Amino acid sequence: MPRTTLIHGSPDDIEAAYYDALARADLDALMALWAEDEEIVCIHPGAQRLVGHAEIRAVWEDILSSGGLHIRPRQLHATQNMMTSVHSIIEEIDHGNEQPDVHVIATNVYLKTAMGWRMVMHHASVAPGAAPVEAVVSGAMLH
Repeated sequence: MPRTTLIHGSPDDIEAAYYDALARADLDALMALWAEDEEIVCIHPGAQRLVGHAEIRAVWEDILSSGGLHIRPRQLHATQNMMTSVHSIIEEIDHGNEQPDVHVIATNVYLKTAMGWRMVMHHASVAPGAAPVEAVVSGAMLH
């Protein structure tokens, strides 16, 4: 994603760039999406809490050393104000082989900074079973 888009982008743009960087195993692009704050937090499923750029970068470097992660964010539920945006999503992970049915529930938190929207927290948890089906939204209004 071009730098100007990152600076002027929305939380949705930063989230799309995040999953794109994961798919390409681009560690530098991934870390550029995080706020320049040592209080940033990342929690991977079943793992300890990582705080700060050094810890987060080291773990992502290890994870991405095997190649890209093909994750499709689905069922976005977002709440936003002028300075923060909280995204709750279900991550569909393509393992490329037969895996037991699990899905990942993730929360991504974005903060509006001088550099534009940046991630300040990613928290993911594995949930057993198939992912819930997306609700069908109709244009009909009930009274």
